[in-house]
Formats: sequence, C-alpha cells, structure tokens
Amino acid sequence: MSWIVSLPLIIPFATAVLSFLWRRSHLGGLVSVTGAAAQLVAAGVLMASTWQNGYTVGQMGGWDAPFGITLVADLLSAVMVVITAITGLAVAVYALSEIDARREELGYHALFHVLLTGVTGAFLTGDLFNLYVWFEVMLIASFGLLVLGGTKAEIDGGVKYVALNLVSTMLFLMATGLLYGLTGSLNMADLAQSVRASDNQGLVTVIAMMFMVAFGVKAALFPLFFWLPASYHTPAFSVSAVFAGLLTKVGVYALIRAFTLIFVSDVALTHQILLWAAVLTMITGVLGAASQNDFRKILSFHIVSQIGYMVLGLALFTPLALTGAVFYLVHHIIVKANLFLVSGVAHKLAKGTDLSRIGGLYKTAPLLAFLFLIPAFSLAGFPPLSGFWAKYVVVKASFEAGAFVAGAAALVVGALTIFSMTKIWAEAFWKDHPDGQEPRLRDIALRERLLALAPIAGLAALTVVIGLFPAPFLDLASRASAQLLDPQAYIDAVMPGGPS
Repeated sequence: MSWIVSLPLIIPFATAVLSFLWRRSHLGGLVSVTGAAAQLVAAGVLMASTWQNGYTVGQMGGWDAPFGITLVADLLSAVMVVITAITGLAVAVYALSEIDARREELGYHALFHVLLTGVTGAFLTGDLFNLYVWFEVMLIASFGLLVLGGTKAEIDGGVKYVALNLVSTMLFLMATGLLYGLTGSLNMADLAQSVRASDNQGLVTVIAMMFMVAFGVKAALFPLFFWLPASYHTPAFSVSAVFAGLLTKVGVYALIRAFTLIFVSDVALTHQILLWAAVLTMITGVLGAASQNDFRKILSFHIVSQIGYMVLGLALFTPLALTGAVFYLVHHIIVKANLFLVSGVAHKLAKGTDLSRIGGLYKTAPLLAFLFLIPAFSLAGFPPLSGFWAKYVVVKASFEAGAFVAGAAALVVGALTIFSMTKIWAEAFWKDHPDGQEPRLRDIALRERLLALAPIAGLAALTVVIGLFPAPFLDLASRASAQLLDPQAYIDAVMPGGPS
C-alpha cells in the first residue's frame, strides 16, 4: 500500500521540479495544471483504498513503526488529501488567467506545488517530527508566494506572516523535543500508547498545552490569529485563495489529530480550553469582518470566524460534534477558496477591492454576481447549501452536549456572517460604480475569462451538490468521526502486526 499513500506526495513534488525547469516557457502553466489533475486522481485512488480498508499505511523503506517514516491515511486524512487536490486544481487553472510572466519566471508554479506537497504531507504523516518538517515546507513555500510580487504590501504582509508562524514553529519543536525526551518516540501511534502509560502526567499536560498553542497559531485561533488578516489580502488572488482554503485547516487538522489520538488522558481540561477558544474565535473573527470595508479583508476575518466552528466540534468531543467538524472542514475549504477567486475577478473588473471605490457588478456582470452568491450564502449557512448542514450539525451537537453558550454563539455568528456578505453584495455588486464605470466580463479576453470562471463555477457546483445531497458526505464525516474516537484502531493499523 506504500505507493498508494505516497503517490499524492510524489506527484506535486515532481510537478514542482518540472514547472521550475520550464518556468520561462508557456509549458510551466500546463505542467502545473497537469500535475494538479494527476494529484487529484492519486488522491481519489487513496480515498477509495481507505474507504474500503479503513486505513492505508505505508512504512517507507520497509522500516516498521516506530523506527521508520510512516505515512498513514485514515478517512479524515484521505478526505483532506482529496479536497486539497480539488482546491489545487481549481487554483492552478485560475492562476493561468492571473499570474504574469514575471511571477512565473520567479517560480510561482514551483512554489505553488511545493506548498501542495507540504499540505498533503502534513495530512498523511504518522510522525510528529515529520509533521514539523511538512509545516516548515509549507512555511517556506507560502512565504515565497507571499512576497513573489515584491510590492511593499506583499513584503509587509509576508514579514508579519512569517514572524508569528516562526514563534509557533519554535514552540512546536520544543514541545516535540520534550515529548521525545519523555517517551523516546515520535511516531503518533506509538506516542498514543506511551503518553497514556507515562507516570508523569503533569509534564504531559504541559506538553499538550504547548502543542495546543503551536497548532492554535497555525489554525488562527483566538487570540493568536492576528497574522492572518494582516497578510492574506496582500498577495496575488490565486495565492490568497489557496492560503484561505488550506493553510489554517492544516492547523485544525493537527489539533484534531493530537487531541483525539495522543493527548486524551486529560480531556476535560484541554477540551474546555478549546471550547472557549472556539467561541471567542468565532465572535472576534466575525466582528473583525463586520468592521472591514475591503473585499479580501472581510473574507480573511471570516476565515478566523469559521475556524471557531471546526474547533468547537473538536472541543465538544462527541460523535456528532466531530462529524460536524469534519464536514465543516470540507465545506469551508471549497467555499472560502472560491470566494477569494471571485474577489480576484471582481478586482480585475472593478479595479479594486475597497468596497467604497467599486460597484456595479450585478448590472454589468450578472454571472459573476450569481457565482458570488452561491459561496456567500453557503458561508452564511443558507439552506440548501453545504454551509447550512455544516452549521446545523455543529449547533445541534452543541445543544445536545449542553454547551448552550457555544451553540447560541454559533447562531449569532451565523447571523453576523449574513451581514458581512450582504455588505459585500450591496457595495461591490448592487450599487453603481462610484466612478461611473461599467465593468463587464466580456472586457476580459475570452481565454482569461474561461480560465477564471471555470474553477469558480466548478467549486460553486460542488458546494451545491454537497448541499442538495448531504447524506453521503455526512456518512463519510460520521465514519471519520468514529475512527477519531477509536484511537486503538489507528494504533493497530500502524504498529507492527497491524493491517498495513
């Protein structure tokens, strides 16, 4: 099974190398899209294998766990790899309409696929140190993409982004070192056994808190989220879209993996902290969005707000709540990446993202307005779109678990999300352009128009499909939740003698 679990990693890395070699040729973009499509096929094969077998495990080099490098796909990992590949393909196609020759020569496509490699590796690794390595791969690639344009805003955003993420990385590495000193292992399945058997549970709790903070920074949890709205509105829209869709979700995934598999001995304390962090993240994020007047800044603060829903599902730690967290992850990646892509087309037409200086898009570009409404309504939780089911499951789980404050907060934040989306609609689409311009889609060259709108339409269609036919997706999320609540099955699959 090792080739099945490693292929979604090998393909984007090979694509990065090839696209860098052809960065001065028009073939670079073609290689990028082809590689993204191939990764999606490989991710689908991995998903099928994992759905059938429960786990797909690869021991690299033939070294059994816990001594070698282990790649593990359970249903959560597999679905995250699939959604990463879908987002990667959509953004790769969109980038052909936006990324200029200068950025291509500087290695945009190569950095983009290195980033996809890092994200995929983080989802598939079965080892904490290798999780750190994949975080570093992501950090380096994302910083390169942030500053690729060389503008003052990009460099300013890149410095803020890297500064706080480096603090997170150092804390992560220190916690990893302490955990290795305590247990003598960093394989997650082995740690799940060693941490429970440790006679120094006080130190285990301290290490768990260090990991919570480190992953909380990556996930943009309250009060550690300020780097995100300070940086995500600065780079190219293709970069913003892939960041918005994927990067914070790796942090959420790491939190879920750590606090359902490794640190499960003091559930009451850790999950109570996560519960309040989730509530405050939802509230501060949505209030930040309400105070902004820039298309991408509003969307950036909403990333923070929606992260709160996912972490709330983990904090409640019930089967239904974890089902909601997994479903929310999938829904939000699709919707948020799509909204940033829409903002890119709006910027191209209206010549800006400041809502007070643009407008008229509903009258002159009704197709774009329609494509905005689908992810916007989904983000706000309107039925029958995917966001409605995601919010419904998390809120229902909150009330069933007796977390009435969290459930009420989730409902209020949903209402305030409607306000923010309505503000974007009223300013960018409904009102006339303040300079009397009439931006039309046909003003964009046909090739660029198709390359920009095709991925937006595809992601919007996926949002509608999930909303109209939620049962199979909820079933997948439910099965993933059941696996998360049964860490012994993960241990049996990874350790020698397991069904690898």
